[in-house]
Amino acid sequence: MDLDSSPLALPFPDMPAISGVRLRAVQARYKDWDRADLTFAEFAPGTSLAGVFTKSACASSEVELGRTQVKAGAARALIVNAGNSNAFTGYRGREAVEAIQSQVAEALGCTPSQVLVSSTGVIGVPLPKEKARAGIEAALEAKECGWEDAAQAISTTDTFLKGAHASAMLGETRVDLCGIVKGSGMIAPDMATMLGYVFTDADVAPGFLQEALERANAETFSCITVDGDTSTSDTVLVFATGKAGNRRIEDWNSPGADAFAAALADVCRRLAHLVVRDGEGASKFITVRVAGAASNESARRIGLAIANSPLVKTAIAGEDANWGRVVMAVGKAGEPADRDRLSIAFGGIWTAREGNPAEDYDEAPVAEHLKGRDIDLAVDLGIGEGRATVWTCDLTHGYISINADYRS
Repeated sequence: MDLDSSPLALPFPDMPAISGVRLRAVQARYKDWDRADLTFAEFAPGTSLAGVFTKSACASSEVELGRTQVKAGAARALIVNAGNSNAFTGYRGREAVEAIQSQVAEALGCTPSQVLVSSTGVIGVPLPKEKARAGIEAALEAKECGWEDAAQAISTTDTFLKGAHASAMLGETRVDLCGIVKGSGMIAPDMATMLGYVFTDADVAPGFLQEALERANAETFSCITVDGDTSTSDTVLVFATGKAGNRRIEDWNSPGADAFAAALADVCRRLAHLVVRDGEGASKFITVRVAGAASNESARRIGLAIANSPLVKTAIAGEDANWGRVVMAVGKAGEPADRDRLSIAFGGIWTAREGNPAEDYDEAPVAEHLKGRDIDLAVDLGIGEGRATVWTCDLTHGYISINADYRS
């Protein structure tokens, strides 16, 4: 990668090929770089589709079209362009996407609505149509590539490649799920992450696939944040080719439905964690656990208020157990809270109990915990049964350095 790898980086896993998926990565030259930046995934006929997208009111044309496409539930191809988000580009951006869809549909003998397109990079620059056309022509003739090449081609400011694999037994049939994701900054998804894709050979009806993804997303991608900023292009798509030969999963009563949903959630969780571990400038991976809230959703919102607080994030970057900043973040969240019932812990050690400093508090073990890479912060509001877990990273000078010259 062009940037120094995050100190929280994890190695790319060994992942099996997925029957019914053909991957290719080529250079369309969307930016002045010597690397592949167009990913082409071709799917077997009959592949089911599900997706979740950004809630941004300024979403890209790719997202607007994708929201309609997932309702049909069928896919034959995915095109991912890196280096140009094609967002805030008006009719020219829309035309660029439609041109890609038509070109691929003609080559594969499918409808344009079965061709999904994603783009990521600088906002406000229309996607160059001729570069896209030439890139797709090259992809149609290129040799197939592996997961690492595909993960590289979809990345932008990422410092390491991100992938995850899980398997499940559906009766006597084993199914595999492989996922890749890109994301490092502009991460406060409120739905998914920047760009993430999961591929499986399981036979799953589109309706159930959508339900399973939405359920998994609610507890994974929608519970991460790096900087509190939601992208115009956030997308997570799942493609199920049906090539494993299992009995088709139609609904939650179908044999294997729970096992498949659990495997999908596992892949989504690990991909979400990888995005946080590659947070721009990050040096610490932070888990925020909220319990005793009025509801699960209230707990999630409180967790995100803590995780998005620059004061909390910089304190942890400085290895300072400043639990007063956590009190501040809980109080500003706009959710039910009671100062005199609030308890806070770092690394499993309570620093405050029911609105007061813990009587037996010893800062030494807390300080030692904060010197590590993986930080655990727990909050108990003491007013209900709601709970949630949110993941974030610290805020360092590195984040400013990366984003101050992003376009240069």
